[in-house]
Amino acid sequence: MEERPLVENYHAATAASRRFAEPIVFWDETLRDGEQMPGVHFSPEEKVRIATVLSDVGVQVIDAGIPVVSPDEAAAVRAVVGAGLRAKILASARTVPGDVDAVIRSGASHIAIFVAASEVHLRYKLKMTQDQVLQASLASVRQAKEAGLHVAFVTEDTVRAPFDFVERLYTSVMEAGADRLVVSDTVGIMTPLTFRWYLEEFARRVHPVDWSVHCHNDFGLAVANTLTALEVGVTTPHVCVNGLGERSGNASLEEVVVALESLYGIRTGLRTERLYELSRLVEEVSGIPVAANKALVGYNSFSHEAGIHTHGVLAHTLTYEPLQPEVVGRHRQMILGKHTGKAALVEKLKERGVATTDPLLLELLRRVKEGGEARGKGQLRSFLEEYRTLFEHPGLTDAEFWQMVGDAGIRVEAQ
Repeated sequence: MEERPLVENYHAATAASRRFAEPIVFWDETLRDGEQMPGVHFSPEEKVRIATVLSDVGVQVIDAGIPVVSPDEAAAVRAVVGAGLRAKILASARTVPGDVDAVIRSGASHIAIFVAASEVHLRYKLKMTQDQVLQASLASVRQAKEAGLHVAFVTEDTVRAPFDFVERLYTSVMEAGADRLVVSDTVGIMTPLTFRWYLEEFARRVHPVDWSVHCHNDFGLAVANTLTALEVGVTTPHVCVNGLGERSGNASLEEVVVALESLYGIRTGLRTERLYELSRLVEEVSGIPVAANKALVGYNSFSHEAGIHTHGVLAHTLTYEPLQPEVVGRHRQMILGKHTGKAALVEKLKERGVATTDPLLLELLRRVKEGGEARGKGQLRSFLEEYRTLFEHPGLTDAEFWQMVGDAGIRVEAQ
């Protein structure tokens, strides 16, 4: 008699509606969009450290930054380019000749040329017409192609722009030589079903060969929308380690990769067992703590305290874990506290070869629960207060700013 599976897998039921590209090319934005997260700054040396691990993990394209931003940023991009990594190094530029020149001088082999597309951006930020945006885009693409760069063309706020303009703009830049087309959900307003419709319509109108998506997480949908894009054949997802990025961040590298591997059975070629190491490095260098409950790399992702859960996991890990922690370089933890059950204590005692009688075990359980409930929260509250002070107002303080105003020789009338 054939043994029934321990868990049912319904992903196969929708397999016919999916069209994954082969291969999927990962484009990491940690050093560019990730650094734009308020309060984050990477030195050239730190960018090289992160880029080195990203490349070793198997990420194929790394956006090193925007060279025109500052001399320090230009030096950082050059340092990443000069590190001799396997990954392709990309740098970003607006549709401005000087920006493109800065990328050319950096030595990067790939460029992302970006411009806004929605009416709100054109009218209030760029103060340009659609025709002006089109002409600037064509000029920048041609400038980069003449320099021998691989060109990705990006529009900000693609999914809130008039579709006729999107079609005209992307078709034109593709004809001018753009190698990769990037669709952006800049303020994270797409839902998976709507994004599927949008991307299928984009493909019908524009006929991209190599295309990409850049999804923000304002509504917590960046990873879901990125996976939806991959389901319809998008070749190159934009990701950030730990989901860093503007405002609420971007699609998380580790979540997209492991979802593809574990849920869809797609072999990404990335070394998933090093994802936790990469996450900890970016946490350290960026100074942005990883949430304790963040998927896969959060400190509690493979931790169990509740008695029912620990008993189940000890009996078989599939009861309360969808994958083995070693897949992402983690280890399982049994936390002792208020919700602990006997099974966890038995397992803990085994670490030192200790066995005991049931009455003594119950007495130990009582003490553990009371100890968990009695733990004060003073240290945690102090940490949270300091954390809020640091992250509610990152960057320069008002006092530092006004001191700089005075140092710059700007006279301020007393209020």
